[in-house]
Amino acid sequence: MKPLTLKDVARQAGVSPKTVSRVINGEAYVRPEVRAAVQKVVDELGYRPNAFARELSSARSFLLGLYFDDPASAYAADVQRGALARCRALGYHLVVEQVTRDRPGWLAECEASLRSMRLGGAILPPPLCDWSELLDLFARMEVPVVRISPGDVDDRAAAVEMDERGAAREMTEALIALGHRDIGFIQGNPEHHAAARRQEGFEAAMTAAGLQLCPKRTLPGDFTFRAGLAAGEKLLADADRPSAIFAANDEMALGVLVAAMRAGITVPDQLSIAGFDDAAIARMAWPPLSTVHQPHVEMAAAAVELLTRPAEGRRAAPPLRLPHTLTLRDSTGPAPASEAER
Repeated sequence: MKPLTLKDVARQAGVSPKTVSRVINGEAYVRPEVRAAVQKVVDELGYRPNAFARELSSARSFLLGLYFDDPASAYAADVQRGALARCRALGYHLVVEQVTRDRPGWLAECEASLRSMRLGGAILPPPLCDWSELLDLFARMEVPVVRISPGDVDDRAAAVEMDERGAAREMTEALIALGHRDIGFIQGNPEHHAAARRQEGFEAAMTAAGLQLCPKRTLPGDFTFRAGLAAGEKLLADADRPSAIFAANDEMALGVLVAAMRAGITVPDQLSIAGFDDAAIARMAWPPLSTVHQPHVEMAAAAVELLTRPAEGRRAAPPLRLPHTLTLRDSTGPAPASEAER
């Protein structure tokens, strides 16, 4: 079949091609009833404009950038999925860029890349959302930015977040409700502000329940499987090991699950394990991991939505907060009735 053109839409809607162009590009000077009629025809015909042709005929860019330090992580996959789906729905294109701050000249490389593209906006997940030099670069290049889960509020950029502290507290409270009193905690990457908030939530729940915060029960991590495995092995090597372990993300929780399997400890009969994020691996693990469902996909989609708004509607404060969900699966259960059963 012959591809649909802008003229086809104009003919069907009974308006000029210029009016169709204005509607598609979100420009002003179109009466609401005309805009609605044109959009109805666009939807009915399934018309998808050529993004590059749109840029040639418009002052706007229809290319958005999504930046990561580790684009191969489970978290990044969810964010990419949400951003890509929303870009397609809105007629935008998405480019994924990796930024590694520990490489000399990384900022100059990023600037050169920005100069070679005409970005309509950029999405910065953690930890990039808190790199001041990167935020300064985008501001200097006049590229709008939306930050996901930033550590602070910046008037220059909009933000999307969830209640990290409250979610971690809820998960800890759920473990306590199952009878667990001795709970280990594996920290996240200290470069991510979310890591500190999750630990704060854990500690707040423990303190509110009158439970002791034992330093040896809190071990460092970096959101990787390897860190979870190492911390899990250390926690489970003690004769008085905890009856539950809460890891600050699912990849580390999976590491703890493997450590328990190697030690011959059954989950959840002898040990409960909980994670955070609800990545795909949480559902594929055996037993499936109890976790906090963080709306990564929805947060990324919301970030795209914010970037496509006019500038005055983009820098809304406070940050847009999306809800989380506590998801209890088979990796958590009642605490053992006695120390002997652990």
